Amino acid sequence: MSDTRQALFAMFQAGVDAADPSVAVTDALADRPIAKVSGRIILVAVGKAAHGMLNAARAHLPSGTDVQALAVTNYENHREVPGVACFAAGHPVPDDAGLAAGKAVKAALAGAGANDLVIALISGGGSALLPGPVDGISLEDKAEVNRLLLASGADITETNIVRQSLSDFKGGGLLALALPAPLRSLILSDVIGDDLRVIASGPTIGPISDRAGAVEVLKSLGVFDDLPIAVRHVLATEAKTETLPKPDAALVGSNAISLQAMARAATLPAILSEAPLIGNVKAAASRILDEAQALPKGAALLFGGETTVTLTGGGMGGRNQELALRVALEAEKRGISDEWMFLSGGTDGRDGPTDAAGAIVDHTSLTRMRGAGADPAKHLAESDSYHALKASGDLLMTDATGTNVADLQIFTKL
Repeated sequence: MSDTRQALFAMFQAGVDAADPSVAVTDALADRPIAKVSGRIILVAVGKAAHGMLNAARAHLPSGTDVQALAVTNYENHREVPGVACFAAGHPVPDDAGLAAGKAVKAALAGAGANDLVIALISGGGSALLPGPVDGISLEDKAEVNRLLLASGADITETNIVRQSLSDFKGGGLLALALPAPLRSLILSDVIGDDLRVIASGPTIGPISDRAGAVEVLKSLGVFDDLPIAVRHVLATEAKTETLPKPDAALVGSNAISLQAMARAATLPAILSEAPLIGNVKAAASRILDEAQALPKGAALLFGGETTVTLTGGGMGGRNQELALRVALEAEKRGISDEWMFLSGGTDGRDGPTDAAGAIVDHTSLTRMRGAGADPAKHLAESDSYHALKASGDLLMTDATGTNVADLQIFTKL
């Protein structure tokens, strides 16, 4: 790895480290310890950072506490922990294992009383990992809705408006299931702007919208008519409403915090972009190169955010990989003569349904792809950025990180 690649990777890793779930929870509980209760404490950790958050919370429980603990995370991050009911489930598409985990969580909360305390530890990915389909739809129906949303280019808020309308957990559902026990939640954000209703679909907060709002979103994305009939029927039915208590929730980590950590760790002069990098990857690639025009040589321009992809083929990749490939192609199209390098990576270590976190491309990437027999434009048209980047040796491989605060990007001129 070249010195510049190593420098960019080290900056990215500093951003990931800043989202360490154990440190985040430990710091939060130092500021406000868990109160002792006369009943039990039920710990429910859901998301890609479930284990790290749960371990930290268990270490800070009041002595002599009667505890029941459950953890639900993705397959890559799963491990068995003594004294904890641990579940591995599908992400980004929910599966039967997630359904079983949801039933276990419901069973645990069904026994919660007013003298108990529920501590919910929420992190990114929790929406898919803990499916609880409302009456009338199946897990297969929800998986099809997820597939349509992923392929449509829906952003995280649009996605969660729909998911909340079809779930017993999302949009405050977990908070309702805990009643009459009080619930306190610690939340690690993978959502730009840190709207607590959106992170993992807001299971301990409340809904963003209602079913009518979900229908509007699905129609605007052009996928409403493709929904399973059972889903369309549910969305046409008014949901019963329930008055929820005011959420007791705290944000313990976020993309903005990781972006600042990345800047502090930079060995190059670091400049933070003024706005999050969101929206479709095609527009995002253009914006990166537009902002980089005034970047001095040897400096690094830092972005944080979460882009969206509209699938145009049946290939393999993720939003960070496609963004990196688009930056390389757009730089070539513009005839940029400067030597440059660009990193885009997911802080969870998993970009889409692949084993890569993203990619690190530079001014030689397209030449190396073509020399290896890959046609980058064709791969892009087939939504197959993974194999184009694999051909050039530009995939960013980190393994699963155990956390998730969306994506981080770095552009530098050499």
